[in-house]
Amino acid sequence: MSLTQSKYQDSQTQARDQNTSIQQHHQHAATHYEQASKHHKEAAKHHESGDEEQAAHHSQIAHGHSLHAIEHATEASKKHVNKQGSNK
Repeated sequence: MSLTQSKYQDSQTQARDQNTSIQQHHQHAATHYEQASKHHKEAAKHHESGDEEQAAHHSQIAHGHSLHAIEHATEASKKHVNKQGSNK
């Protein structure tokens, strides 16, 4: 990915986050955590059966969902702080 593409994606993410409510961020975070859990369970099943390639695949997907969940949780927290600061 080039620096230009990265900057474009960052601006898209910022625009999306500005239009996303606190509640939506919490809901998105919860959904991503649920998806991460599902893929961790799948990874465990594949590991138990000896299919390490599929275990690694599901582990990586779970990791990606965890990162997205953290991003949404962080944005919700920022909005809570900003909202509290504007109420004072």
